[in-house]
Amino acid sequence: MSPIHFAFSSTFLLGLMGLAFHRTHLLSALLCLEAMMLSLFIALSIWTLQLNSTNFSTSPMLMLAFSACEAGAGLALLVATSRTHGSDRLQNLNLLQC
Repeated sequence: MSPIHFAFSSTFLLGLMGLAFHRTHLLSALLCLEAMMLSLFIALSIWTLQLNSTNFSTSPMLMLAFSACEAGAGLALLVATSRTHGSDRLQNLNLLQC
């Protein structure tokens, strides 16, 4: 495994571990998701450059567009939950009390 592949796989795994173990605030979960998407975007961009193919050149931009949509939806949920519940702590959220 090359150092570049190791760096991006470790970045993705650190984001995944942060999402799994540090679930106190919704903002930290959103930041971990964004770190995972950023590492996937950079890895996909490098993979496209290494293949030297024009067929996959639009896939990193498509993934970046989906990542921006996911970030916008996550921030909208963050604002909505902080307005209704008073904080962004995930322990205060209960789906049965909707």
